[in-house]
Amino acid sequence: MKSIILREIKSFFGSPIGYLVIAIFLISNGLFLWVFEGDYNILNTGYADLTPFFTLAPWILIFLIPAVTMRSFSDEKKQGTLELLLTKPLSIWEIVNGKFFGSFLLIILAIIPTLIYVKVISDLGSPEGNIDMGSTIGSYFGLLFLIASYSAIGIFTSTLSENQIVAFIVAVFLCFFFYFGFEGLASLIPGSNNFISILGMQSHFKSMSRGVIDTRDIIYFISIAIAFLSFTVYQLKSFKA
Repeated sequence: MKSIILREIKSFFGSPIGYLVIAIFLISNGLFLWVFEGDYNILNTGYADLTPFFTLAPWILIFLIPAVTMRSFSDEKKQGTLELLLTKPLSIWEIVNGKFFGSFLLIILAIIPTLIYVKVISDLGSPEGNIDMGSTIGSYFGLLFLIASYSAIGIFTSTLSENQIVAFIVAVFLCFFFYFGFEGLASLIPGSNNFISILGMQSHFKSMSRGVIDTRDIIYFISIAIAFLSFTVYQLKSFKA
């Protein structure tokens, strides 16, 4: 599996993809949080916290992660190298996990530089250092689990077609539905708000953003990731057969 992870990382940084993903994520967040006027501008909120960043990041990642994962298996199919990959002395689970962790680590590399925001916000606080670290740490943990879930969904959709654009569009739709769709459905069905919204990622991400690491939220995100990775394995097994 390690060889697959290294192969994925090398392919990302052997082309402009890896650099573009990191640059787009950092620049888009930086512009909305510090330059553009609006609700996401931290300087305009008057509060020393990173809530705007953790509100904005999941939406940017809805498009960014599918752009990273869309080539995972669709490109292998298109180039005819998937059969060769499946004949390697690795189990299908190891191949899928290798692809998954390769994409996951690339997005983590894009997230790491944003830790400087914590220092900046801390310095801007009145008094200096007045920042809710519990909420900030919980939000970063929530973001990690959200990235894992998005990546698993993207890896799965890349097995559905050799066309990367199709894989991208389906991944964006599924990520959007699982993050916001259940909240939208809950608002349309009176009396079922909590029951339906708890099925979506947004509810669990918000829960972790409050600084409380609940095992139910962790189990939810892990279950989503494992479920879509299992679907990926099933798709590859049917292709191999």
